[in-house]
Formats: sequence, structure tokens, C-alpha cells
Amino acid sequence: MKKKVLSVLLLSTIIWINAQEKDSLDQKKIEEVVITGQFTQQSINKSIYRVEVIDAQQIKNMAVTNVAEVLNQNLNILIEPNKGSGDSNASIMGLSGEYTKILIDNIPVVSDQGMGNLVDLTKINVNNIERIEVVKGAMGVEYGNNALAGVINIITKKNYRKKFTAQASVQEETVNKDYDWFKKGNGRHIQFLNLGYRINDHWSVSADINHNDFQGYKGRLQGYKHFSENNDGLRGYDWQPKDQLTTNGIIRYSKNNTSFFYKANFLTEKVNYYNPLVEELYLGGGNRTYIANDRDYSTKRWIHQFNIQTKLGQRINYSGDFSYQTQERKYEDYQYDVPNRQEVSRAAEQLYYKSDVLYSRGMFSNFLNSDKINFQIGYELDRTKGFASSRTGLFGGNDLERSIFSYANFLSAEWNVTDWLSFRPGVRMALSDKFDSQYNYSTTTRFKISQKSDLRLVFGTANRFPAYEELYAYMVDNNHDIQGNENLKPETGYSTGVFWDYNTTSSGSWKFNFSFSGMYLDVNDRIESVIISNSPLKFTYLNVDNYKSILFGGGLNIRKGDLAVNAGVSVMGISQVLNTGNIYSPDDFNYYAEANLAANYTLPSKTLFALYYKYTGKQKRYTHRSNAQDPMDRGEYVLGEIGDFNMLNFTVSQPFFNNHLELSLGIKNIFDVTTVKNTIVAGDGHNAAAGEQNLFYGRSYFARLNYNF
Repeated sequence: MKKKVLSVLLLSTIIWINAQEKDSLDQKKIEEVVITGQFTQQSINKSIYRVEVIDAQQIKNMAVTNVAEVLNQNLNILIEPNKGSGDSNASIMGLSGEYTKILIDNIPVVSDQGMGNLVDLTKINVNNIERIEVVKGAMGVEYGNNALAGVINIITKKNYRKKFTAQASVQEETVNKDYDWFKKGNGRHIQFLNLGYRINDHWSVSADINHNDFQGYKGRLQGYKHFSENNDGLRGYDWQPKDQLTTNGIIRYSKNNTSFFYKANFLTEKVNYYNPLVEELYLGGGNRTYIANDRDYSTKRWIHQFNIQTKLGQRINYSGDFSYQTQERKYEDYQYDVPNRQEVSRAAEQLYYKSDVLYSRGMFSNFLNSDKINFQIGYELDRTKGFASSRTGLFGGNDLERSIFSYANFLSAEWNVTDWLSFRPGVRMALSDKFDSQYNYSTTTRFKISQKSDLRLVFGTANRFPAYEELYAYMVDNNHDIQGNENLKPETGYSTGVFWDYNTTSSGSWKFNFSFSGMYLDVNDRIESVIISNSPLKFTYLNVDNYKSILFGGGLNIRKGDLAVNAGVSVMGISQVLNTGNIYSPDDFNYYAEANLAANYTLPSKTLFALYYKYTGKQKRYTHRSNAQDPMDRGEYVLGEIGDFNMLNFTVSQPFFNNHLELSLGIKNIFDVTTVKNTIVAGDGHNAAAGEQNLFYGRSYFARLNYNF
């Protein structure tokens, strides 16, 4: 541990010492703006909420390939891979992906479970992203259901200043030690192309395509070609191979007070699962071979969005979003002859999940001719139609098809009491044909303490709707009796936070930003599986548990000329009241720490050095331990553990030919992290052994070539 920390400090010191006196403060810089939680696009310094922004340049410096890799660098965000679905969701403030709302251009993204939550972040590539905005805490007034832990808003590129733009890039990356370029049987291979054309001053079009070919990571296994007559269980991959293709097309119009765009996004993805066990197959005549029952999973997703911003009359601003989204997941079973390395037979493709969503969100603002006070009225409607096949094993032999319609109105006012005090209360009422009416409230206060310092006080509520499995699951066999509960009610919760920022510039033109934050999150009526009978053993889902977390964090940002250093530290405590219906867990707070560091420095030759480090401390949480030998035994709650780990990435980039061509080289996961101890949920995430969780696939090296026309 000491060697790892010293390595980070040494690399940081090298970058710091090489900082020269070159000062670029005289260069004009466009002030950073945000839209998440705002009435209209707003300067980040004047934003009523504390918004964390990751811009396109930061994403480029990281040399990441998808949003999951970007967010893994942020404090209090952990990307959790899931073995069953192959997805990776964002856990914020200790709460899983069900509690985080994922938006693209301010609209929630379709997923297997509905709209906006449990979105697979590895399915969102980064090449067409302008910035990512993160707001932590309950955002139920602005964004409705499932925005309990926070909101992640992914803003894509739409504006092109030049008549014609073209960008192309290729990235080759090892997967741990595995790589080959010619056969592409190992490693990761990424290609990207973007074209933009400004037809005239009002119309522009653009299109892009991104291909991400991940050939899998064997880890403790031996790959799909491995064969053993004694069934040693070593065939396959710890991280399954995945091939992903994403395309976007945008047409945009802007004139006077009106602008609109239409965007279409299409994604197709195939994940290969290779069974670790083989079976003997007799061919007749004394001949035999060995086959494996393998499976290909495929996903297709369409997102259509139309956004319009205009003025109604001379004053009222209107912003409207209209979206149709669909996602379907299928699988194909086939038999593979392992010794002869050929496919024997393949079954027809089977649909097992499908979601169709119609969504609209509109906001009216700027009603009053006043700089002191104004208000916003909004609406949101969502019709989600979901299908889950009985082949998933969750629904007792019956296909499940349900539709949920919800409608909401929300109102908020912004009152600039004085030059140094702003106040914003809000309320939302949501109606649903499935659940009782939901009400959410928020109030935000911003104090401008001085020209250099701001203080924000934020309070908000939100709710989470039950997932399909929690409502309709029906698994009954010799080992399971788990039944959903259609009478579940939405979980409810609130958060409160204080955020302080201080900016100053020294006599030597060093820019400093200091920040401090404290947050408290409380979730009631959490849905958990509960034992309703010990003999025979039966489970169902009930609103029974409570969850609390406390977060304290601080940050430091330093900039001078071509040097930028960002550092942060946080301590979070989690208290959960778990129960089986018979016994309850302790409600103690268990604390753990996180820290991160990002340092970028550009030489006069325009060579960029970028360093990214994150430490995630050891976590302790209560988990239920049952007695499989005695169904009458109520079991006990014990304190489980998730081990600590360090992540360090380093990148060097050099532009050529007047910045038209750029070469980047780097190392990801320098400390070679693969698994982490997990005695809370053993074996979660891919195929880790009991008591372990797979987080990454170890150290990898990459090279990227980027061309700008």
C-alpha cells in the first residue's frame, strides 16, 4: 500500500516540477455551462445545484471507451458489473443502479427494467460526448422516479462551427497480457468516424459510427478452445467477449429564438457466453466427441429524440423533448464441438426482454418581466411497455407483458432575493395507473458569500418504483420458492446537502478552487426479499428495509498555464436496517474512505501528460448468513467486507501536422487490479470465485491514433 501511494506522489511530483512559467490566462475561454437541474442553460458558477462536470477534453485525456470507464474515476461512484445481464451500472452513495437516473441530452435512457434506471453504461460510447454532468442526491422534482441517489446527464455534441468536419480514430488495447492485431483474437479494437456538415447558418447535419470489439478476458479460465475430458471447469472467460456497434445521426436547425434537433441512435451488441462444462456426444461406430452448450446474447436499441426550444409570444421560454425508444434482448443457443472446433447445431433466436417507451418532457419558464423572481412549470409523461419471457426463469413458465403509464406536473420558482442570496423551492405531483400518487419536494438556497465564494444548501425528495422482478417474479422449483408482490409500493427517500466553493488567484497567476461538501441520504420502505415461511422455505418481496448514508468530501483544483491538478477525498458512512421477517440487522454506520487525483501537463511542444488515480477504501456492511442444513434456523446477520483497491492510469499524447493528427499511448490499471475480496455478495460480477468480486481485467496498454480534418 505504501509503495502504491509513493508511486502516485512521485508521478505527481514529476508533473508538478516540470511546470513552466508559460501563462495562457490571456487566452479567451468560454465560460463552462450546465443544463442539469436548470431553468435554461446556465453558467456553472451561477448554477443553483452543485454540478460536477467532465468535459470532452478530460474524457479524451483518459483514453476511455465508454461512460462506465469515465465515471469509475469519480468519487462515490462505483461501476458494478453484473454476471447475469452482462451490464455495468452506476452505484452512487452506496445505492445500486436502480436509484440513479441516466439521461442522454436531458431524457432518460431505455433499459431492460424501464426508463432511466439500471442502464448499462458500457453501451454508451464517449466519442460523441460534449460533457457529462453529475448531480448527487435526490432529484425527484426535476427528474421524477428513480432519481434517489442522483442524476447522470450525458450531453452529446451537436454544433459544428466549420463548414465540414471529419474525425476518425483507431485504438488498439491489450486485455491484460492478451493481444493480437492481425487475427483480432485477443485484445480490444476500437474504430470511430464522425462527419459534420453545416449546410448554412441555420441548418447542420452530422453522423458518427463507433465499433468496439472486446475479445474477452480469460482470467483464471482458458478460453473457448480449452478442452478437458475430465471437465475441469476451466473453459471460457472471466469477462465475456463483446462486440458493439453504435451509430448516431443528427439534424439541427437554429434561427432567431427557435432551435430544434432530431437525433437517432442505434446500438447493436453481441455477447458470447462459453459454457465451462462439456458433454460427451456419441457419433456411432465407436466414435465420440465432446460438445459445449454455448449461448450468444444480442441487444438492439433505438433511441429517437426530437427537442425544440423556442419563445411563446415575446417572453415565455419553452423547451420540449419527445422520444420513442425501444430495446430488445435475444439469445441463441448452439452446440459447439470443442475438440474439432466447429459448430454442431444452432437453435432459433429467442426474445427474452423487450422495452418500448414513449416519453415527453416540457418546460415553460420566464413568465415574469423581472430579474428578481421567475418560475417554471413542467410536465412529464412516460408510457413504458415491457416484455419478459418465461425463458428468463423468473416468471414461472409464463411470459410477462405489462404497461405502465405515468404523468407528472412540476413547478419551481427562482427568487433572487438580493445580489448574494437566491432561493428555489419546487414541487412535483406524479400520477400512475399502477401506483398511488407520488409527491416530491425540493428547496435550494445559494449564498454568494463573496466574489470568490459560494455556499449552496440543497434539500430534495424522490421515489423509486419497484422493478419487474420485484412485482412479478415467480420462481418455484426444488431449491427456490420466490414470488413477487404486485402490492409493493414505491420506495421513498430524501437527501440534504451543503456545498461550499472558494476560488482565488495568487499573485503568480495560480488559480485555486477549494470545495467542501456534506450530504445525508435517507431511504425508507426499501424493497427486499423476505422469508415468509421457514418450512417449506418461501420468499417474497416486501417494503421493509431502511437505508441511510452520510458523506463528507473535500476537493482542490489548481491551474496555471498548461498545468491542471485536481484532487479529492471523501468519507462515507452507510447504515442499513435489514430483516428477514424474523430477525433484524444492527443499524450501525460503517465508514470507508475514497480519494482521487488527476494531473495534466502540456509541454511547449504540445506533448500532454495525464495521470488519473483513485483509491477506494475497505467497506463493511451487514449481510445475512443462513443455515442451508436447517430451514427452521433463522440465520444471523454478520459484518461482511468489500476489500480496498487502487487504480492508476497514465497517458501521453502528441499532436502532429498542426494538430490534425494525434498519437496517444498509455497504461490503464497500472496496479494490475482484477478481483477484490467481497464477503457481502460472493461471486458477484462475471465469474469470480466465492468471496471475490471481479472489478477489472488487470493492467492493459493502449495506442490511439486520432485524425481531425
